[in-house]
Amino acid sequence: MFVENTPLDILLRALLLSTFAVSWVILVVRVIGLRAFSKMTAFDFVVTVAIGSLLAGASQSTDWSGFAQASLASAALLGVQYIVARLRRASEAFENVVQNAPVLLMRDGEILTSALSATRVAEDDLVAKLREANVLNLSEVRAVVLETTGDISVLHGDSLQERLLEGVKRVD
Repeated sequence: MFVENTPLDILLRALLLSTFAVSWVILVVRVIGLRAFSKMTAFDFVVTVAIGSLLAGASQSTDWSGFAQASLASAALLGVQYIVARLRRASEAFENVVQNAPVLLMRDGEILTSALSATRVAEDDLVAKLREANVLNLSEVRAVVLETTGDISVLHGDSLQERLLEGVKRVD
């Protein structure tokens, strides 16, 4: 590709293609915006993982067409993510099609076992998240929510504004 069939070619490909690929992704992200690598939705997470894979592919390319394909695919994925985010903001119907609702796993100190079962979250995993959030007593927990990204949010303290649970589905 640079210096035919030599160790120098391998070194140059690794250094230059990695630099070009990372620079390209940075440029595209600057155009698309900060949300590009957010993990607000499952779709965002999938795009982020795919970009990492495409970046690795571009860095390991053995010819310019392979490098170009991986680079353009990363730009296309970020473009699709941008369009999906705009459509989600513009249309509630579209939002409902592409976005899962967060699910309430615990409320006011009570573990909602039916929600754990429906979401396939083990009670041990829930308890681990409570420990991570420095919960000292289950009665302190106002709500635990399985977010659309797969993250678990633990809300604890003296009170909870109901607005924080708008759009959160309760499984009974």
